[in-house]
Amino acid sequence: MSRKNFIFTSESVSEGHPDKVCDRISDAVLDAFLTADPYARVACETLATTDRVVIGGEVRGPASVLQRVEEIARECVKDIGYEQKGFHWANMQVDNYLHAQSSDIAQGVDASGNKDEGAGDQGIMFGYACDETEALMPAPILYAHKILRRLAEVRKNGTEPALGPDAKSQLSIRYEDGKPVEATSIVLSTQHVDASLTSADVRDIVEPYIREILPEGWITDGTIWHVNPTGKFVIGGPDGDAGLTGRKIIVDTYGGAAPHGGGAFSGKDPTKVDRSAAYAARYLAKNVVAAGLAQRCTLQLSYAIGVAEPQSVFVETHGTGEVADEAIERAVRGAMSLTPRGIRETLGLNKPIFQRTAAYGHFGREPDEQGGFSWEKTDLVEALKAAV
Repeated sequence: MSRKNFIFTSESVSEGHPDKVCDRISDAVLDAFLTADPYARVACETLATTDRVVIGGEVRGPASVLQRVEEIARECVKDIGYEQKGFHWANMQVDNYLHAQSSDIAQGVDASGNKDEGAGDQGIMFGYACDETEALMPAPILYAHKILRRLAEVRKNGTEPALGPDAKSQLSIRYEDGKPVEATSIVLSTQHVDASLTSADVRDIVEPYIREILPEGWITDGTIWHVNPTGKFVIGGPDGDAGLTGRKIIVDTYGGAAPHGGGAFSGKDPTKVDRSAAYAARYLAKNVVAAGLAQRCTLQLSYAIGVAEPQSVFVETHGTGEVADEAIERAVRGAMSLTPRGIRETLGLNKPIFQRTAAYGHFGREPDEQGGFSWEKTDLVEALKAAV
């Protein structure tokens, strides 16, 4: 039996965190290719450090997009808000080393004759959902994201001009009888543009927004606060710490509350099952919980490079299932095609919808009219109920 009373911690990082700057650029390049060609192949990686951004990887798509890569990178950094000495959107050097996709990989992935489109790589992917929040996400990671999104809003709209783009949050949440009830610890480190600000000054700025985000009653007299615990955070972003695409995979998913297959998301087109199958796994797990078939659901998929059908489908409901886990496995297999083509078509992934996922989590967000976060829909509920 799983524990009912415990404290669990998750962290988030802002769009100005060095790794997230890189995720944003990689996904912006992907979106540019998908805008020009919905079936473009992209595996884009970015490195950012003091006054320099380096972009590399493999692509198959219109050459006109390659000519815009530097412009795309500068637009991303400008929108995030970096205009500081050591990292400025207008002054940074941008090196573009994107090149053609390997023909060896392409021949395994491409559909031909009677062969369907194969997976872009081998690997395992996990999806997870639970009923402890309305978004069917674990509470610590959901609220850690919400805090930083709110601080980014007030920074960018001019309400709090003292805040800088780089920030990290961390929440320790106490669970009672399996439900989140209290924030035992709140950690918030945020860059600030005024070097004279103390940790207490920064807390005065951010605390009202944190209290606004967290549910009523979660902050108590016993809640421990650590706001800018090093005392000063002026040098931020890639000037303070180098960034790389794909280094925040736990932040991007479930905050450590569920397993992770190890593959990163950003910069990868939907033939890469690291990304698309992780979205499909979340979609199915969320619908299982939304259908009332379980309070918690972990779903694993596995693939072989060049092979269309998954090698395995595994469901675990952690003792909360209303029916046998094996019955849910059969139901989710029948609910949608789990080939790369089937996932792409079911979730509408051949669209420029990925830049918006680069910060504040890929899961627990609202689907939008342009097709973004389609994997958060709960439109399989009735089919799953009928299947079991």
